[in-house]
Amino acid sequence: MSDFDRPIDRRFTHSLKWEKYGDKDILPLWVADTDFMAPPAIIAALHERIEHGVFGYTLVSDELEAIIAQRLQQRYRWTIRPDWLVWMPGMVSGLNIACRATGQSGSGVISPKPVYPPFMSAPSLSDRQLISTPMVADGDRWVIDFDALEQAITPACELLLFCNPHNPGGTVYRREELERLLAICTRHDLVLCSDEIHCDLILEPGIEHIPLASLDPELAKRTITLMAPSKTYNIAGLACSFAVIPDPALRARFRRVMKGIVPDVNLLGLTAALAAYRDCEPWSQQLLAYLRGNRDYLVEEINRIPGLSLRPFEATYLAWIDVSALALDNPPAFFEAAGVGLSPGADFGDARFMRLNFGCPRTTLETALSRIRAAIEGRVQG
Repeated sequence: MSDFDRPIDRRFTHSLKWEKYGDKDILPLWVADTDFMAPPAIIAALHERIEHGVFGYTLVSDELEAIIAQRLQQRYRWTIRPDWLVWMPGMVSGLNIACRATGQSGSGVISPKPVYPPFMSAPSLSDRQLISTPMVADGDRWVIDFDALEQAITPACELLLFCNPHNPGGTVYRREELERLLAICTRHDLVLCSDEIHCDLILEPGIEHIPLASLDPELAKRTITLMAPSKTYNIAGLACSFAVIPDPALRARFRRVMKGIVPDVNLLGLTAALAAYRDCEPWSQQLLAYLRGNRDYLVEEINRIPGLSLRPFEATYLAWIDVSALALDNPPAFFEAAGVGLSPGADFGDARFMRLNFGCPRTTLETALSRIRAAIEGRVQG
């Protein structure tokens, strides 16, 4: 049994998350890595590999690719072949490669927002034109405005970037929504790149993740699906992810863009991925239970604080908090002054919000909310 309540001191470890604020008393609840120790099986596998003592160029093992294929079949009823897998050191690389592997200079890339910031930067870095369309609130769920999306597609568009489960909104898309999106891409002959890196972090009971490419083998030929063990097992620093690309021609273009630029995944990343997918299912179920408790606590407490609003959400350990009622001139600075570091909503395409990472011990979350509540109450009283 893992102890997710146990605080782990990450200061002075060159942690991107914890060293952002230096020696200031600011709890970092921003970038999407958790403050939980990786599963014991992963740590043991890494120790065993390090004890071998030789760290040369390393191939992806047949066992790892077979386990991924088996996992996708068992969890999602998605039949893939191991040769559809393309390995990369990170999902962000996949977004940028997808932009370069489709269309040509000046082509359009369409993406709904708010969304994870690399969705908005990858097109311009690839000499493509970003077309943003809105997401809308449908009850408690943030979803694509499908009509606005289709109206925004131009003849120059070649690619649609999609995020499911959604970051930062926490939505898990339903089958009929995915079918509608695939139909739009088919009508307009778009490649669809689907970031599904949070697919193992479904918090809402009774909701299931459906890989978009699993819906129709024929339509899947226009898809690139991005996945990784990094978010679920807190091994992002080991830089290991993969794309699933069923179509041989699209896969060849993807590989050609990578060639000579994108490095192979390092051997420790591959070691950790194998242990994660082979040995860590009980641990991941414990993680989900803990995150579910944090989510429920957070939704209840945030909605008790005047000026803040948080819709219930279905997945991820990332909360998309509406701070617009506070009418702050500089929301990130306000929360940092309160002693809590959050991700600015402006980075995701909507400055009315802030994103909070609750992948941390409950005591950390309680302290953060106490600080936020005190700062807002002090502002009202002042």
